[in-house]
Amino acid sequence: FELTFDDFEVPFDSLIGGEAGLGRGFYLQMGAFASGRLQTAARALGVMQAGFEEAYAYCRTRTAFGRALLDFQLTKLSLARMAARIQANRQFTYQAARLLSEGEGQIEAAMAKALASRAAEEITRDAMQLHGGYGYAEEYPISRLFVDARVLSIFEGTEEVLALRVIGKGLLERVGRNT
Repeated sequence: FELTFDDFEVPFDSLIGGEAGLGRGFYLQMGAFASGRLQTAARALGVMQAGFEEAYAYCRTRTAFGRALLDFQLTKLSLARMAARIQANRQFTYQAARLLSEGEGQIEAAMAKALASRAAEEITRDAMQLHGGYGYAEEYPISRLFVDARVLSIFEGTEEVLALRVIGKGLLERVGRNT
């Protein structure tokens, strides 16, 4: 679909940002994109954490060869890696939020979104693997979490668009200012 407006006037009191927003609507909207990306990173953290908790609970109760899955070294390794990635993404997202609240952090919000979205996909996939065949069954919440994780890297800017248009471009501009 395409929507166009010809000879359409926006009342002055409806301008984005009010009087201070005159001629700055694009930049104000870009700030909203950064907030949306940060929110997506936060959603990804929630999905990651839920995936980890589902995997941990399943591995604690599911047995194989007379032992709980949680007793196997590879299970512990997988859960430990998930936990470390969740914490790293959480701290980076917090840092991006702090910067954004100080009027900076456009690039960091995009980075946090891209990084956390990818991590959510990978962590829920790993959690699904720990469930074995049950991981794919709709009766288990992990299958839904995996689907939920997948969409995160698509909206609020795909990984590729963020990397090229926001992160890469922004970093080059930042380096240029500091040389």
